[in-house]
Amino acid sequence: MTDNIKLYTGRLLAFWALLVFASSMFLFIWFYLACFFLQEPNKTRWHRTISRIWMGLFLTLSGLRFSVTGKHHFKDIGPAIVICNHNSLIDVPVSTPFLPRANKTIAKKSFVYVPIFGWIYQFGSVIVDRKNDQSRKTSFEDMKRVLDSGLDMLIYPEGTRNKTSEPLKSFYDGAFKLAVDTQKPIIPVVLLNTKKILPAYPIMCFKPGKIQMDILAPISCEGHTVQSLKQLAFDTMSAHYKTHNTA
Repeated sequence: MTDNIKLYTGRLLAFWALLVFASSMFLFIWFYLACFFLQEPNKTRWHRTISRIWMGLFLTLSGLRFSVTGKHHFKDIGPAIVICNHNSLIDVPVSTPFLPRANKTIAKKSFVYVPIFGWIYQFGSVIVDRKNDQSRKTSFEDMKRVLDSGLDMLIYPEGTRNKTSEPLKSFYDGAFKLAVDTQKPIIPVVLLNTKKILPAYPIMCFKPGKIQMDILAPISCEGHTVQSLKQLAFDTMSAHYKTHNTA
């Protein structure tokens, strides 16, 4: 009986969080219209500013607390490739706005077709169709241009949500190939507690709590291959997750 009550409560809270997200989106959509007229990188910087205010309101009304550690790691370095773990649907909306600097993220083409949210999301993303080789090549060049414009590039190297019991899923090569090709540093970011707040299973079950974003020390790609850089980043993030996760 207690488990059923928890499930029903979780689903009621999930409905509330979804309602807050959708209704507040209609409030902020008008501010995103400026993105149609701005050029890069100002378009992405404006997008991040509005998203930060929007998500701040969403977190508060949904009963979530948010904290960031390690912001100083962004000081005195140029554009970087930020890599972040991915445990929950809530990861993407909170990671991009609350990183210390404006950034674009890599996004699946399927997101584009989500009404209203799709075009908001496009403004802050590099879109890729993972099933199309040409799209993957084009997106890789687009990510290089993002870095050249002075923005950071945010990538989730696990590709999709980690629904396993392990701290991380295996990483894809993309982020690390980008780092080696551009000689830009990797900044690992570990999100904690999001799996507990909005898990993959049971579906639509929300539990208010605290999300923590830990920004770790930059990793230079000097002297690394794609594989060695990927392994070092994986080991660094996995160790931090194991030590600090409370879920």
